[in-house]
Amino acid sequence: MRDNARMKLATWNVNSLGVRLPQVLQWLATERPDLLALQETKLEDARFPVADFAAAGYHAVYSGQKTYNGVALLARTPPQQVLRALPGLDDPQRRFIAADVDGMRVVNLYVVNGQSVGSEKYDYKLRWLAAVHEHLRAELARQPALLVLGDFNIAPEDRDVHDADVWRDQILCSAPERAALQNLLALGLDDSFRVFESAGGHYSWWDYRQGGFRRNMGLRIDLILSSHALRPRLRAASIDRTPRTWERPSDHTPVLLELA
Repeated sequence: MRDNARMKLATWNVNSLGVRLPQVLQWLATERPDLLALQETKLEDARFPVADFAAAGYHAVYSGQKTYNGVALLARTPPQQVLRALPGLDDPQRRFIAADVDGMRVVNLYVVNGQSVGSEKYDYKLRWLAAVHEHLRAELARQPALLVLGDFNIAPEDRDVHDADVWRDQILCSAPERAALQNLLALGLDDSFRVFESAGGHYSWWDYRQGGFRRNMGLRIDLILSSHALRPRLRAASIDRTPRTWERPSDHTPVLLELA
């Protein structure tokens, strides 16, 4: 049964919705979140499974492209004021979608991986995050109740990495990337998982190689940032490892937040 006194929100990089639609539908039926942000759907808009999600009780808004990227929001109440492109950045990659849902502004990000420190893609990642920073600054001024969900492709701190020495100064863990994330938080956002859990060893992504999941060699790079205005409503945060145990899983697993 759903707890109507709480609102459950989640983010999940599904690494191809075309492959993992049955898993997403199974998870929705079990967990019954009020909102799910998806990343790396890898579907052009004409192929997005709107009917499947409608049958499951969800309204869908999405922005996709074939083979790469792609983001979507699934919500029990129809999303309003949908924005499908990051303002201030001329970018063909579908990595951003935002909408008003249940009295909150919800921003779904699939942050650039960056390939390697110092590469052109790394520089693009930092520019992209700078544009996100300016957009979120404006959004917070307009709507204090703000949630930013997604695959950030940044492990915020060493406790979010299975081996900090191995990953030090590497992509996803470099100082400039972490500083860019801290700049977002400094706007007035909380890393909601850390409101409830201070210990290391909690990850949302594990490499397919080298038995990464079995050995818990992971990174916590999927985040839900909540504005300070929402802090009194925060009730619980968690990472659901179960979908990572399924056959042909995504390399990411869902991250959840519950609000009063």
